[in-house]
Amino acid sequence: MDSETRPVAVFRYRFTVPPEAIDRNGHVNNVAYVGWMQNVAVRHSAANDGTAPMHDSGGNWVVRTHRIDYLVPAVCGDEIEAWTWVASLGRVRSERRYRFVRTSDGRVLAKAMTDWVSVDASTGRPRAIPEAVRNAFPLTPDGFEPDLKTPVG
Repeated sequence: MDSETRPVAVFRYRFTVPPEAIDRNGHVNNVAYVGWMQNVAVRHSAANDGTAPMHDSGGNWVVRTHRIDYLVPAVCGDEIEAWTWVASLGRVRSERRYRFVRTSDGRVLAKAMTDWVSVDASTGRPRAIPEAVRNAFPLTPDGFEPDLKTPVG
């Protein structure tokens, strides 16, 4: 991201549910959502140039907590739009939120959050989030909900 480009506050990524994500009940297995959360968070960080400053400073992120509320099942072939944004940045912790929306009908399939902790990569001990990483992620206010008709940037 160059100096002319603003960081993306709310990041969206579309994908199609693959057959390997389906469980014996015929819908997406709950474990697939955790992988999708990781994937969209990494994509958001890369889009905002937030990955390099963390690693260059000798840091890394680890998960403290995941929470997922499953609202509507998804099935093989559904096109899903994953939304993610950073809701808070403390000294060492950051809360990231997610929504998974089926594009065919706009239904929210799942709401999720992850509590990330900034750690020293060599010791694994918590450490302050680098300023360059903080600057890469504008905070999205409480109460934000995705709307497929609303452009995000």
